[in-house]
Amino acid sequence: MNVLVATVAGSFAVDLDTDDVEPWPGEVSPPPAPVLNLPRVVAAAAMGATVVAVVDAKPSILVSHDSGSTWRESGRGLPPGRAIAISDDDPDLLVYAGRNLLYVSRNGGVFWSALALELPEIDRLELRS
Repeated sequence: MNVLVATVAGSFAVDLDTDDVEPWPGEVSPPPAPVLNLPRVVAAAAMGATVVAVVDAKPSILVSHDSGSTWRESGRGLPPGRAIAISDDDPDLLVYAGRNLLYVSRNGGVFWSALALELPEIDRLELRS
Protein backbone atom coordinates (compact mmCIF):
# COMPACT_ATOMS: atom_id res chain seq x y z
CA MET A 1 0.00 0.00 0.00
CA ASN A 2 1.32 3.44 -0.92
CA VAL A 3 0.43 6.86 0.39
CA LEU A 4 0.82 9.81 -1.92
CA VAL A 5 1.97 12.88 -0.03
CA ALA A 6 1.75 16.46 -1.31
CA THR A 7 4.33 18.70 0.37
CA VAL A 8 5.65 22.22 -0.07
CA ALA A 9 8.60 20.70 -1.99
CA GLY A 10 6.56 18.50 -4.37
CA SER A 11 4.77 15.17 -4.16
CA PHE A 12 6.09 11.80 -3.02
CA ALA A 13 4.96 8.17 -3.01
CA VAL A 14 5.70 6.40 0.29
CA ASP A 15 5.48 2.61 0.60
CA LEU A 16 3.85 1.93 3.98
CA ASP A 17 5.51 -1.47 4.31
CA THR A 18 9.11 -0.53 3.48
CA ASP A 19 9.18 3.27 4.13
CA ASP A 20 10.66 3.72 0.62
CA VAL A 21 10.12 7.23 -0.76
CA GLU A 22 10.06 8.19 -4.43
CA PRO A 23 9.13 11.44 -6.15
CA TRP A 24 5.55 11.40 -7.49
CA PRO A 25 5.02 13.23 -10.78
CA GLY A 26 1.22 13.34 -10.61
CA GLU A 27 -1.33 15.21 -8.54
CA VAL A 28 -2.26 14.13 -5.04
CA SER A 29 -6.02 14.35 -4.92
CA PRO A 30 -7.69 12.79 -1.90
CA PRO A 31 -11.41 12.03 -2.11
CA PRO A 32 -13.68 14.91 -1.10
CA ALA A 33 -13.83 15.36 2.67
CA PRO A 34 -17.15 14.52 4.29
CA VAL A 35 -19.25 17.37 5.65
CA LEU A 36 -19.06 17.16 9.45
CA ASN A 37 -20.87 19.00 12.19
CA LEU A 38 -17.75 19.21 14.37
CA PRO A 39 -15.88 22.30 15.54
CA ARG A 40 -12.30 23.04 14.51
CA VAL A 41 -11.99 20.38 11.76
CA VAL A 42 -8.63 20.53 9.95
CA ALA A 43 -9.15 17.52 7.64
CA ALA A 44 -11.47 14.53 7.36
CA ALA A 45 -11.89 11.31 5.40
CA ALA A 46 -14.59 8.67 5.14
CA MET A 47 -14.90 5.11 3.85
CA GLY A 48 -18.22 3.38 4.34
CA ALA A 49 -19.38 3.96 7.91
CA THR A 50 -15.87 4.85 9.12
CA VAL A 51 -15.19 8.59 9.39
CA VAL A 52 -12.02 10.16 10.79
CA ALA A 53 -11.49 13.84 11.51
CA VAL A 54 -8.35 15.77 12.34
CA VAL A 55 -9.31 18.55 14.72
CA ASP A 56 -7.47 21.51 16.18
CA ALA A 57 -7.62 20.10 19.72
CA LYS A 58 -5.96 17.46 21.89
CA PRO A 59 -6.18 14.62 21.11
CA SER A 60 -6.17 15.60 17.46
CA ILE A 61 -8.17 12.72 15.94
CA LEU A 62 -11.83 11.75 16.24
CA VAL A 63 -13.01 8.39 14.87
CA SER A 64 -16.55 7.26 14.13
CA HIS A 65 -17.58 3.78 13.00
CA ASP A 66 -21.26 4.71 12.58
CA SER A 67 -21.12 7.48 9.96
CA GLY A 68 -20.59 10.22 12.52
CA SER A 69 -23.38 9.44 14.97
CA THR A 70 -20.89 8.78 17.77
CA TRP A 71 -17.19 9.66 18.10
CA ARG A 72 -14.20 8.46 20.08
CA GLU A 73 -10.90 10.23 20.60
CA SER A 74 -7.70 8.83 19.12
CA GLY A 75 -4.11 9.86 18.64
CA ARG A 76 -3.10 10.85 22.14
CA GLY A 77 0.52 11.96 21.98
CA LEU A 78 0.47 12.72 18.25
CA PRO A 79 1.47 16.18 17.08
CA PRO A 80 -1.08 18.58 15.56
CA GLY A 81 -2.39 17.17 12.28
CA ARG A 82 -2.44 18.36 8.70
CA ALA A 83 -4.22 15.54 6.82
CA ILE A 84 -5.66 12.05 7.17
CA ALA A 85 -6.50 9.23 4.76
CA ILE A 86 -8.44 5.94 4.97
CA SER A 87 -7.76 2.91 2.79
CA ASP A 88 -10.49 2.04 0.26
CA ASP A 89 -9.77 -1.66 0.81
CA ASP A 90 -9.44 -1.68 4.61
CA PRO A 91 -11.13 1.07 6.69
CA ASP A 92 -8.93 0.07 9.66
CA LEU A 93 -5.85 1.35 7.77
CA LEU A 94 -5.41 5.07 8.52
CA VAL A 95 -2.53 7.42 7.68
CA TYR A 96 -2.17 10.67 9.62
CA ALA A 97 0.12 13.54 8.70
CA GLY A 98 1.78 15.79 11.22
CA ARG A 99 3.86 18.72 9.97
CA ASN A 100 6.51 16.52 8.33
CA LEU A 101 5.97 12.99 9.68
CA LEU A 102 3.51 10.22 8.80
CA TYR A 103 1.79 7.97 11.34
CA VAL A 104 0.01 4.71 10.50
CA SER A 105 -2.74 2.84 12.30
CA ARG A 106 -3.73 -0.62 11.10
CA ASN A 107 -6.49 -1.05 13.69
CA GLY A 108 -8.87 1.84 13.12
CA GLY A 109 -6.94 4.40 15.14
CA VAL A 110 -6.41 2.43 18.35
CA PHE A 111 -2.61 2.33 18.05
CA TRP A 112 -0.35 4.54 15.94
CA SER A 113 3.25 4.14 14.77
CA ALA A 114 5.49 6.71 13.09
CA LEU A 115 7.19 5.96 9.81
CA ALA A 116 10.96 6.33 9.95
CA LEU A 117 11.18 9.14 7.43
CA GLU A 118 10.88 12.89 7.46
CA LEU A 119 9.28 14.82 4.61
CA PRO A 120 9.01 18.52 3.78
CA GLU A 121 5.93 20.25 5.25
CA ILE A 122 2.91 18.06 4.39
CA ASP A 123 -0.26 19.45 2.82
CA ARG A 124 -2.45 16.47 1.86
CA LEU A 125 -2.55 12.66 1.54
CA GLU A 126 -4.03 10.03 -0.75
CA LEU A 127 -3.88 6.24 -0.15
CA ARG A 128 -3.44 3.93 -3.15
CA SER A 129 -3.33 0.14 -3.30
